[in-house]
Amino acid sequence: MPRYKLTIEYDGTPFVGWQVQENGASVAGAIEDAIEKFTGERAPIMGAGRTDAGVHALGQAAHVDLSKEWETDTVRDALNAQLRPHPVAILAAEKVADDFHARFSAKARHYLYRIMNRRADLALERDRAWKIARPLDAAAMHEAAQRLVGHHDFTTFRSTECQAKSPLKTLDKLDVMRAGDEIRITASARSFLHHQVRSMVGSLALVGEGHWSADDLKNALEAKDRSACGPVAPACGLYLVRVDY
Repeated sequence: MPRYKLTIEYDGTPFVGWQVQENGASVAGAIEDAIEKFTGERAPIMGAGRTDAGVHALGQAAHVDLSKEWETDTVRDALNAQLRPHPVAILAAEKVADDFHARFSAKARHYLYRIMNRRADLALERDRAWKIARPLDAAAMHEAAQRLVGHHDFTTFRSTECQAKSPLKTLDKLDVMRAGDEIRITASARSFLHHQVRSMVGSLALVGEGHWSADDLKNALEAKDRSACGPVAPACGLYLVRVDY
């Protein structure tokens, strides 16, 4: 069976998350429905990351096995036609080797978290960024973020429902930069724990507000205790940007 890799963009606001669930519409479910309408077969799709409800993607990756070989442009265009009006778009489809796996073949995942740092409510950015009215010191946030880069036990920044076998992860990059009212936090690693990025962002916001120092953030990491974590940032500001293979 030919295997296709899909690169996918979506607005996660109306979905219960990537993974098919019984309690509502999912991104994977919408794509599987589109595949069935296009090909007549119900083919399961495997994503590189199981984004939560409300989390967006600029470049989610997934693979699917189809019983018939199709031109890649046909796969892309036919799926997009069937996906409407869902806020999901197949950016590209490409044929890959049978041993390619969207999740296990990934070498790096890149996330973006967006904070709008202003007093006014969000109109165009509603459900697409976290609004924080109090002034944030992005430079202090960036400096503190470097305490988290490297190989650590990230238990503090791990959901209690995380199913990963180990809390040990290597965080390759965690950068914070400001562009006007927007603060952009970028994170890169081979893989992340459940809620790791949102947990780190919530704690960095405490640094930006002046409630925590860089040492406080390091102490929270070294506590290896979920109760030492700051508030978990809302899902609406998180984007899966790209997956490297």
